[in-house]
Amino acid sequence: MIDQLSDFILAIENGLWAYFGVPAVLLLGLILTVQSRAAQIRQLPTAIKTFASFLRKSDRKDKGVPPLKAFFACIGGSVGVGNVVGVCTAVQIGGPGALFWIWVTALAGAIVKYSEVYLGMRYRVSDGQGGYNGGPMFFLRQAFDRPWVSGLICVLLCLYGVEIFQFSVVTKSIATNFDLNLYAVVGIFLLLVIFAGSGGVRRVGNISSALIPIFVVCYVGMGLWVLISNIEHLPAVFGEVLSSAFTGHAAVGAFAGSTILATASQGIRRGCYTGDIGIGYASVIHSETSVTIPEKQASLVIFEIFMDTFLICTTSVILVLLTGVWQEPIDGTMLVQSSLGRYFPYMHFFMPFFLFLVGYATINAYFCVGLKCAEYLMPRIGRLLYYTYAVVVLIVFSFFETVVAQSVMAIAGGLLLMINSLGIFLLRKKISFDFDFAKEPVSSQEETLEIATT
Repeated sequence: MIDQLSDFILAIENGLWAYFGVPAVLLLGLILTVQSRAAQIRQLPTAIKTFASFLRKSDRKDKGVPPLKAFFACIGGSVGVGNVVGVCTAVQIGGPGALFWIWVTALAGAIVKYSEVYLGMRYRVSDGQGGYNGGPMFFLRQAFDRPWVSGLICVLLCLYGVEIFQFSVVTKSIATNFDLNLYAVVGIFLLLVIFAGSGGVRRVGNISSALIPIFVVCYVGMGLWVLISNIEHLPAVFGEVLSSAFTGHAAVGAFAGSTILATASQGIRRGCYTGDIGIGYASVIHSETSVTIPEKQASLVIFEIFMDTFLICTTSVILVLLTGVWQEPIDGTMLVQSSLGRYFPYMHFFMPFFLFLVGYATINAYFCVGLKCAEYLMPRIGRLLYYTYAVVVLIVFSFFETVVAQSVMAIAGGLLLMINSLGIFLLRKKISFDFDFAKEPVSSQEETLEIATT
């Protein structure tokens, strides 16, 4: 019965992404790239400078969350287990060429994500408590004359907000590698998630700003050591990535002989998942910022995508390709651990630590957004119901195969992507790609767009 249910879920995921999700992100990305004159590429230096300016001088306005807290809360949701496990699973199924399509998704998705954050800020509203509420449930009101669309997007974000895949991977990794009771690990981790999510974007941002830099320095540092040690093999690996992107082949077993459609589909869907492209959660988080210029805050997601895909995801995939473990019958959750284990001792301790750092940050960010959406749907009892739902679902799926949990997340993400993509397309003329704010001192910038009111 469980096997049949798993096969059914996988079939829905494959059909949804192959025929709807993949075309949606590529077409919208192309349209916005032309409209913005490839702003995601041209303005990457500006995005990095904006991030650096926030590091040098924190925004101390009373209203809203400091921009760096929003940034780290959002990137905490992007830099997660998907960067270590999900992208490697895509290579197992779709072959090395999946990495090429992950890169393509990042280029197209960066401008899509910029647009959804921009619209979230443009149409955000005051929450009456010194902060802001924004996100797709607000800007979709402007795109569709159907109030139920905002309700539907909130329901899907509530489902997506309980990150069953990453929760399952982290708890199983900790319990297995440290020989601990899985029930105890699930219970303790669940309490930590509730503590973080209940504190809102500010608390999630505080936690992510402490965890993510540690992960990036340690993980990327170890990965670079392996890459430098095998630098003579890198040209061949990148050649294989490019060639198999248009021929398609996978690792072993039932997936051998993967087609180009499967390679592209796997790369794009995992790229969307790791970068949270078109999901809408980034729009909810960044809309709480104290920054009053939408272009300024939205530019940070271009830097987010660059870090997420071209730094961390690429490191993970090249590791498993260089060491050849992607061709071995190893569970996707163990590929990177096996790769690094050939060069570093005690990886059975390091990997659970890495997964905890990124998994906890991601689960917190999603859970925080889910709580806000539940409160939007039911202001009085939404949070309580969501706590109950989250506890039940996280416990149940922690005992399922991780691939099933990943498929459930991919289905919810695919539906969110399609609805948000249509809304962004309809509002594309309302999006500004003007980065002139970068020419002004941070302290002298004034609000350029009127905040929508309800």
